[in-house]
Amino acid sequence: MVNKDYYIYILYCADDSLYCGFTDNVDRRVHMHQSYRGAKYTRVKKRHPLKLIYSEKFTSKHDALHAEYCFKHQTRQQKENFLMEHGIDLLKERRNLNL
Repeated sequence: MVNKDYYIYILYCADDSLYCGFTDNVDRRVHMHQSYRGAKYTRVKKRHPLKLIYSEKFTSKHDALHAEYCFKHQTRQQKENFLMEHGIDLLKERRNLNL
C-alpha cells in the first residue's frame, strides 16, 4: 500500500481575508480556487487575486483535517500569530497584492 500525503494550505485573499483548506494536491486545488471553481468562499470576485502563502504536509488524512479544523477555529489574531511564527508577513502580502 502506497502512503498518500495530505496537505493544509492557506490562501491570502485580496479582501485581506484568509482561507484554509485541505487537499492531496496543493497545486491542483489552488488552481481550482483561482479559476473560481474552488470553495464557495473563494468564488467571490472581490477575494481575487488569491495567493498561496502556506502549506504543510501530513502523512495522515486525519491529522491534516484536524490541523485545518484547528486553524479555521482560531481568531484572526491567532491565525496571524501562527503565520508570523512560520515566517509569513501579512503586511508584505498586503503590499504585494496592492491593497
